[in-house]
Amino acid sequence: MSTIVMSGCATGIGAATRKQLEAAGHKIVGIDIRDAEVIADLSTADGRKKAIADTLEKCAGSIDGVVLCAGLGVQVKPSSKVTSVNYFGAVELLDAFLPVLEKGHQPAAVVISSVASAHLAWEKNPLAAAFEAGDEAKAGAIVDGAGEQGGNLAYAGSKNALTVAVRKRVNAWGKAGVRLNTIAPGATDTPLLQAGLKDPQYSESIAKFLPPLGRRAEPSEMASVIAFLMSPAASYVHGAQIVIDGGIDALMRPTSF
Repeated sequence: MSTIVMSGCATGIGAATRKQLEAAGHKIVGIDIRDAEVIADLSTADGRKKAIADTLEKCAGSIDGVVLCAGLGVQVKPSSKVTSVNYFGAVELLDAFLPVLEKGHQPAAVVISSVASAHLAWEKNPLAAAFEAGDEAKAGAIVDGAGEQGGNLAYAGSKNALTVAVRKRVNAWGKAGVRLNTIAPGATDTPLLQAGLKDPQYSESIAKFLPPLGRRAEPSEMASVIAFLMSPAASYVHGAQIVIDGGIDALMRPTSF
């Protein structure tokens, strides 16, 4: 039985993924603000340190997989909380767990990014320098100072930087024998999306964000791909971003891939 650490396991994609991984026989050590083995707030540096320390203690130094699902949407205020959770709440956990993960059995990690990660080029990402420098305060100040655009910038900017961070780790993680990939979900029917639909500023654009398949995804449809990436069936998949969006990225960017 493998031990897999999961963040954001209480709802949405994380909850669906936990269900599938447990059904496959894995032991899950979950991290969330509620309904998890480790209760921690990934929006703060202290919360992330607690999450790491408590998780390592519960795992007794043995981890075979990591799935990082914790994330916040465009509607969350302040926008700096989005950058803290979506980027620092993933990257800091990845780096902290690698030394233990590389000792695991067929180790692998999957990070939930977003189809939005490809809609803002890294070279044009106003948050890129702050993220690369690990300057959480600066990243937060940029999005909090962006007015009505703060939410969109925080979300797209953090997801773009998250995918870049994973891709830049591909050599080190490969040498450590740990596969690392991201998935890029499109519109998925989760509590996070439902909260966005209720927000006056973002409800219309979220409602119109429908792909060629004509419907939103179910969380289980994301979970099935994550389960594949965590399995031996994906033994040569490393450094990839798997887009699971019903075709909307291809529709919007047919010549960019």
